[in-house]
Parts: sequence; C-alpha cells; structure tokens
Amino acid sequence: MMAQRVEGGADERDVRRAREGDAEAFERVYRACAPRVHSLARRMAGPGRADDLTQDVFLRAWDKLPSFRGEARFETWLHRLAVNLILTVRARDRRRAEREVERPVALESAPARAAPPGWALDFEAALAALPARARRVFVLYDIEGYTHEEIAAAMGISVGTSKSQLHRARMLMRERLR
Repeated sequence: MMAQRVEGGADERDVRRAREGDAEAFERVYRACAPRVHSLARRMAGPGRADDLTQDVFLRAWDKLPSFRGEARFETWLHRLAVNLILTVRARDRRRAEREVERPVALESAPARAAPPGWALDFEAALAALPARARRVFVLYDIEGYTHEEIAAAMGISVGTSKSQLHRARMLMRERLR
C-alpha cells in the first residue's frame, strides 16, 4: 500500500517514523515541508530572517514531534508551530529593541526636512476617508504597532481579515496621497 502524500506535504509514514526518532524520515519530512515554512517565514519576518527561522522551526518540530497526536494534518500542526515561533521571535526582538539604551544618532540629531505645506492635512483627510474597519486596522498596525493577531483578537475578526483590511487601507492611502 502506498503512503499518503499530500502534494507539497509530508508522507504520513515518514511523520510516524520521525515521531519514533527516525532522523532519515524526519529529513524527508523536512525536504517536503521546508519550502512552505520558508515562504511563511519570509512573509512574516522578511527575507533576511527566513533561513534562520526555517531552521529554528524544524529544530523545534524535531523536539516537539512526540507531542504531535495526529488529530490534524501534520502540515497544519507544523504551520501553527511555525507561526507561534515566528511571532515569539518577533516579539522578543521588539522587546529587545525597546530595552536598548537610547543613544543620540546622527539622523535623530539632524534637523528634519520640513513637510510640504498641507501634507499633514492631506494625510489626516486621507485617513479620515478610509472605511472604518480599514482605518482601525491601519492605525492599530502601522501607527500603534500592534500585530495582526492582537488586532484580530481586539476587533473580533480573523488574522486574514486584518491583513486584507491593512492592504486595502494602504492602497487607498497611496491613491489619495498622490
């Protein structure tokens, strides 16, 4: 009987064997799933961090594989693990940056270039013209620095909806500020 393999996914037998400690089976699982995890890491943390985060995800997966109960597809479990790890790393990096001692930097001490007359008014008008939900997501994400997960929880929407509303808001702002 042939093993179940979802296109772009891991072989169920390899997952089972990897859970039992078979490193070669885990390598096959890695090869099958790494491109999707890397793509997720690149989208969430940027191309400069994607390689390291992908490796970290699979190191964590190897450690946590015995906890995989098979109630969901392996790829679903791995995706959740990857998202959680990437969000944790981003939050840790954000906290680390906030703790750094503030030092005068040449750019911070240089006089700012004056904004064109009326620019602030144009920005405020463009912001006010956004649909309400898109405006809330834009302000929370781009101005206040909340994550999509935090916004989704606060607004009672899905993370995907938060992301699409942010994209919509940014496109409308670009149009209005041209």
